[in-house]
Amino acid sequence: LAKYPEIKTLMGPDPHLKWIVSGMVFMQLLACYLVKDLSWKWIFFWAYAFGGCINHSLTLAIHDISHNVAFGNKQAKWNRWFAVFANLPIGIPYSASFKKYHIDHHRYLGGDSLDVDIPTDFEGWFFCTPLRKLLWLFLQPLFYSLRPLYVNPKAITRMEILNALIQFSVDLIIFYLWGLKPVIYLIAGTILCLGFHPISGHFIAEHYMFLKGYETYSYYGPLNWLTFNVGYHMEHHDFPSIPGCRLPMVKKIAAEYYDNLPHHQSWIRVLWDFVFDDTLGPYSRVKRLCNLAKES
Repeated sequence: LAKYPEIKTLMGPDPHLKWIVSGMVFMQLLACYLVKDLSWKWIFFWAYAFGGCINHSLTLAIHDISHNVAFGNKQAKWNRWFAVFANLPIGIPYSASFKKYHIDHHRYLGGDSLDVDIPTDFEGWFFCTPLRKLLWLFLQPLFYSLRPLYVNPKAITRMEILNALIQFSVDLIIFYLWGLKPVIYLIAGTILCLGFHPISGHFIAEHYMFLKGYETYSYYGPLNWLTFNVGYHMEHHDFPSIPGCRLPMVKKIAAEYYDNLPHHQSWIRVLWDFVFDDTLGPYSRVKRLCNLAKES
């Protein structure tokens, strides 16, 4: 920032985010109507090939919204409620809990018992062969959602309760209007596309130590178009208040800080290497003891 103060002008809300997210939400509601009479095999096909991609993208929109980039820091409550709205096609309440834990991920990256993105000792010990690592990728949504309850349990907040009540109410309305298949379409898409799916390569690419000494990596490939530039992860951790749409400008302005850092070219390649490289696995994360962990 001292060298490039113009980066400060990139901070602040993204005026287009609310419209993009709203379009995705209504697209999924339209899809619910369109799939209501399909056979089950086509329900799961479209859940994986289409709906799940949108839902995964919406989880990353919620990630951006958790940094208050939809309406700005002065409208924090608007961001929280808009995240609940973005959550609707995901089928499972997610946004409020994500916000609660994601702050710690940025503040205590790699912190033992604080950063709940780090796999548990059991995960590192058991999922150590190619077949088991493949299974771990399929089960990633399960571990991602349940791990915080074991590693760093926190009191349920009022916003989480409201998130759940609104989400399940909308699920019931969809079920009442169009039956069970649209509800399964939404939830199956979320589970499938947060598991073994090309977009899910970002979960591994971001902080798994592919090269010793480097714990965070960026990805500059085309899937950033679908994921609100979550691939620009070094840039995001440096400037979390800059919305995803402007992160490429950070790299362009301060190119000498990023161009020579190791980065990923393909999330599919990331998944392949994770499964078949014996040096990689759930243990391939930097874990450190933070001050807060020492005190607790």
